[in-house]
Amino acid sequence: QVQLVESGGGLVQAGGSLRLSCAASGRPFRNYIMGWFRQAPGKEREFVASINWSGVITYYAESVKGRFTISRDNAKSTEYLQMNSLKPEDTAVYFCAAKFGSGGDYRRTIDFNYWGQGTQVTVSS
Repeated sequence: QVQLVESGGGLVQAGGSLRLSCAASGRPFRNYIMGWFRQAPGKEREFVASINWSGVITYYAESVKGRFTISRDNAKSTEYLQMNSLKPEDTAVYFCAAKFGSGGDYRRTIDFNYWGQGTQVTVSS
C-alpha cells in the first residue's frame, strides 16, 4: 500500500501561483510513476501531469503546458506541482496519484493504483 497526502491548495487570484505537494509513504517512492489529476464540480477527473521515476521525463495536459511544472524529490518521497499563471478554469480539487512502474505516458485514472484525498484550488477572476 502507498499512502498519499496532498497539501498546498488554497484561494488565489487569476495570474497567481500555487505549489502543491504530495507526500508518499508505505513503499519505495522511486518504484512509482507519479501524477496529478484534477476534478472540477460536475466534471470528470482529468489528467494534469505525470513524471517518471527519476524525474527526467514529464507529461502534461495541453491545457496546463507551459504554466504548470511537475517535479519530484525521491529522497523526500514527495512530488510537487508548481502552478503559475493560474486561470479561473483551473479551479478544481487536485489529486496526486501513484502507479507502480518506472515510466510511460499514462493519463487515465484507471492507470493509477493509489490516490490522495485531494486538495482544493480556487482561482478567482
